[in-house]
Amino acid sequence: MIASSFLPAATQMIYDMGLQPYLEGITFECPPQALAEKQKVVRCVLEGKSYSSVEIDRIFSASKAQGKSLYYVDEPLLQSIAPDIIFTQDVCEVCQIDTVCTAAAVARLPKQPQLISLSPNTLDDVFHSAITIASALSREEKAYAYCSSLQKRIDAVTDRLRAHRSPLKRVMVLEWMEPLYNCGHWIPYQVAQAGGVDMLSNPGGDSIVTPWEKILKYNPEVLVMAPCGFTTQSTLEELSLMTSRTGWNELRAVQNQAVYLADYDLFTQPSAGTLTDGIEMLAALFHPELFTVPDHLQHKCQSLFQMQPHHV
Repeated sequence: MIASSFLPAATQMIYDMGLQPYLEGITFECPPQALAEKQKVVRCVLEGKSYSSVEIDRIFSASKAQGKSLYYVDEPLLQSIAPDIIFTQDVCEVCQIDTVCTAAAVARLPKQPQLISLSPNTLDDVFHSAITIASALSREEKAYAYCSSLQKRIDAVTDRLRAHRSPLKRVMVLEWMEPLYNCGHWIPYQVAQAGGVDMLSNPGGDSIVTPWEKILKYNPEVLVMAPCGFTTQSTLEELSLMTSRTGWNELRAVQNQAVYLADYDLFTQPSAGTLTDGIEMLAALFHPELFTVPDHLQHKCQSLFQMQPHHV
């Protein structure tokens, strides 16, 4: 059995479950360990280039309007790998290659692999994706052990919140800064498990463009900025997109010094393990009196107010 993974989250879960011997052929955005060991089959015309939020939004919008994809498959390499299964997705055609593009490339192969689309909308869906992956590789027991261990970590967070009767924090997790996109899909569920509520979010659905005036009225107590595809450093370089907005200093989150930058993969890359990491991080940001950011996640999160003054 040979599987190829055309989405980073599936690759991450394959490694987390110890199923990487089955894996050959990945995407250029996959986790570092996979990139060091496996061949890149999916590429992007923007690969290796640096663009701002505004530029990225313009490029992808133009590509979509023209009916084109910025992703492509190295078909000779895929043919040489000859996978039995390809894991793909249909959640977001902007972030990763989708099933339509994958199917078009696969149609020309002598050997036709099975395409398995992993398209979660909720946190539970993400956990079920792990089971789907392991089942396809005839190793379902690996998924149950994996999911059980992660659920225990999530339960530890919620149990502590309940034990202290901690009130829900009014929060916001931004997926993009220009235009402003509030969170959707599984992220509102992460927020809830961490003891927060994002009332402008779209649970189980697409992230949505949110007017700045609406954010000002909502006035979150905690603001987390985790633009898709951005590390904390990338977000820091574009921070003026937020801090230059009228009314920024009046936000409750700013006055509370509760504005944070976080790596995107803890929220917008839906592997069960990374989303569980994200829940533990959010719990520490929402309720610092009860939780601390785990040591292995310290480098993935920064408080805006603990940086050098010229960045604030």
